[in-house]
Amino acid sequence: MHHCPYCGTKVLDNEIYCVECGEKLPGDMQERQKKKKSFNNYWYIPMSVLLLLVLASGLYYIFMQHQSTKAAKLYQKAETYAMEGNYTKANDTLQKSLNNAHNFQQAKDALHFTEKAKSIQKNMEQASDLLDKKKFQQALALINEAEDSLTNYNGEAVTKLIDKLTKNRNRLKLAQLKHKLNQDPNIDDLKVLLWEADEIQSDEADKIMTSIRNQIVDYTFSKASEQLNDHQFSDALLIVEDGLKYAPDSKKLHSLKTTIDKEKTAFETAQRQRMEQAINSAEQERKLNENDAIELVTVQAKRDKQGKVTVQGKVKSAATIPVNSILVEYSLLTDDKTRVTNKVYVYPDTLYPDETGQFSFTHYEIDQKTDDLTINVDRIKWYTDQQQ
Repeated sequence: MHHCPYCGTKVLDNEIYCVECGEKLPGDMQERQKKKKSFNNYWYIPMSVLLLLVLASGLYYIFMQHQSTKAAKLYQKAETYAMEGNYTKANDTLQKSLNNAHNFQQAKDALHFTEKAKSIQKNMEQASDLLDKKKFQQALALINEAEDSLTNYNGEAVTKLIDKLTKNRNRLKLAQLKHKLNQDPNIDDLKVLLWEADEIQSDEADKIMTSIRNQIVDYTFSKASEQLNDHQFSDALLIVEDGLKYAPDSKKLHSLKTTIDKEKTAFETAQRQRMEQAINSAEQERKLNENDAIELVTVQAKRDKQGKVTVQGKVKSAATIPVNSILVEYSLLTDDKTRVTNKVYVYPDTLYPDETGQFSFTHYEIDQKTDDLTINVDRIKWYTDQQQ
């Protein structure tokens, strides 16, 4: 097979010119058999295409880099707006950022946040309107709902927005607290309001807490003092301990608690002593009523006009209770010798404390010639209601 010695294209024997490169073919067929290496003049076509592709890719990369850089700068600018709380400008700037880089995920996330933040700003404005109308619970519900909607967001701008929501909540709670305090709350209401004030992080709330604690302390001190004055020590102590739950550092209440403890101890000691004294007195009284209840006031033995010996006397009750059936036992003596012994009952039968009774008995058997009679009361017996 013959070839063009210039371009190597296959040629026929009768062809004079090469149909490919147009060169005149040699007449010697031997020369046509040799495939002459020649430079292909069309090599530049694919090379040019490749070069264009590389150039286009480079230009596109440069363009995309420029767009990404521009988008990043806009994103940073939007972040600044968001940090300042200007969410409308932040939102517009993020839109521009995404126009330059459609797949910029951070910008998409930030855009969602700014849209949410704009909605939250409206919530805060509505809450302020509700506050003016003293609709505290509705206003607080809006703030809480707004904060809950930020659960899936994070970052410094989110933190600042949450801080702003917290300040608004505290402002609402503080206004609500002041409103309740103006309604003349009772002591139980004050205790609840104290915990509500404790949840508010502000200097003004701290001042209100101090005021409420002072009111609770004063009320507790007064009520506990009343119970203390009535010697109701347990009730007084319970009142003070309840007050200390709300004012644990109150020196006034701690001092009163110490006083209650001391007064309780002193009262119980005095009461015990009184009981002991009462028991002793009762015992002494019992002994008195049993052993020394009747005092002999007077007694004498004398003869009447008929010469009969009459014994007469008086006794007095030294007892603390009624005494009855008082029996006087006596002896009549002559020259220190007992002539006769006898018993006689006092009348009236019952003597009350400090009352006087009498007794009298006439002896008919004694010799009328006996003049030197003397009388000796040997014993006095009686009964009390306790003995009977």
